[in-house]
Amino acid sequence: MTEQARSSGRLITLEGGEGAGKSTQIARLAARLEADGHRVRTTREPGGTQLGEAVRAVLMADHGLPMPAMSELLLVFAARAAHLAEVIEPALAAGEIVICDRFTDASFAYQGAARGLGHGPVETLEALVQGERRPDGVVLLDLPVTEGMARAEARGKGNRFDEEARDFHEVVRQCYLDRAAAAPARYAVIDAAAEVDTVAERIASAVQTWL
Repeated sequence: MTEQARSSGRLITLEGGEGAGKSTQIARLAARLEADGHRVRTTREPGGTQLGEAVRAVLMADHGLPMPAMSELLLVFAARAAHLAEVIEPALAAGEIVICDRFTDASFAYQGAARGLGHGPVETLEALVQGERRPDGVVLLDLPVTEGMARAEARGKGNRFDEEARDFHEVVRQCYLDRAAAAPARYAVIDAAAEVDTVAERIASAVQTWL
């Protein structure tokens, strides 16, 4: 990958636990950036490609038996490899702002921390699949776990991640917060319990610093 291809676009990711409101805020952020004249691509993980969406269906479904944590991690990165090759890198090379619902921070939080695999396997796959590609900015929509779980329950039948115990989600949240604290210039921690318009304004302000 050339330096020009690497630097011409911007990759912005939104992260957070269940019920944090990422989908709503991604739509608002994309609309705002487009109104400002930017070319924007929205996408999600796992997903974004035909392969990615097929993998997503496997990951989210309850198969009646626990999925091994390493299987889960490898499936996520298999989808991510296709996502980068088919969607993210071409869009960045074309000068677009890519807004992605979850990226590798989610792998550290869910599989590395909450599933107990540790950071080592995630870091190894990150290097193999992504090379030097990292988000230019990460918006972390932070929400107390009890509130996030209540929101997820209110929206109806969820996936098997929604149904994990509170302790699992507490570990996910703490991992996110630890990663943000370790690299404050690249992360913006936003209180997702605030009013929707307030959250949108804070996200827009943070993203502007990365553009």
